[in-house]
Amino acid sequence: MTTPPVEGLLFEIPAPPTSVERLLLLAAQYTRHNDMLDLLLHTSTYYEPDAHIASARRLASATRTALQALTNERLYESPEVADATVRLQQLTFLSTACTACTDQPLPMARALTALAPEAAVESAVRVAGEIRRRRGSATDVPDLQLTATQDLALQEIARGHVVATTSQGRHYVHFRDARVLIGTLRSLEANDLVERVPQSAPPAFVGGPLQDRVRLTSAGTAALARTIGLPPAAGSPPATVPPPAPASAQTAARSR
Repeated sequence: MTTPPVEGLLFEIPAPPTSVERLLLLAAQYTRHNDMLDLLLHTSTYYEPDAHIASARRLASATRTALQALTNERLYESPEVADATVRLQQLTFLSTACTACTDQPLPMARALTALAPEAAVESAVRVAGEIRRRRGSATDVPDLQLTATQDLALQEIARGHVVATTSQGRHYVHFRDARVLIGTLRSLEANDLVERVPQSAPPAFVGGPLQDRVRLTSAGTAALARTIGLPPAAGSPPATVPPPAPASAQTAARSR
């Protein structure tokens, strides 16, 4: 006679993503969409005019789902929630507009979603802060204590700002706003918080090699959702954001 499963379940059912996690996942989807369009623009001499339509439709659906999840939170209509709602409504409009770009050059479709990952992450920051204020969840202790530098790196990665390359045996990390060093990236990889997707991002220059997009894993998404918008952990040195580098010299952190 076999022992019945605990509580009648044959297997563990994962919990659905929280509203904040859903927004971070949405940012990742927009980054993948933008990378796909960039690869078409940089590496293809010919592409179907509607090559991006199916992806744009999925984005529009995912954005509406994220917006509905936020509505279901029934948060007080604060300026933060109102701003996040408007941002998501704008993203829904822009991704839907991409599906009507079959008669327009592909760069037009690419421009419509250029800032979408950042908008989704900024919405996550606002929503996370409002949920903590209303429900007192700021006292929750994350499973993995992140340093301020790691947390800032996760946010930069969530915004779709980080790629990795290898040249002559050396590894480089390219970022846009917040400094992400190779050591920080490796520590996040060691904890299964981020991963590199080989040759999934456009080259840094015309004719150059494809780059590896760095993105959050499911564990990284959950970790960032618990810490995003919080002050640095006790004992962690404050992480500083350096002034943006010139476009012609955006940063590479080199391994030794």
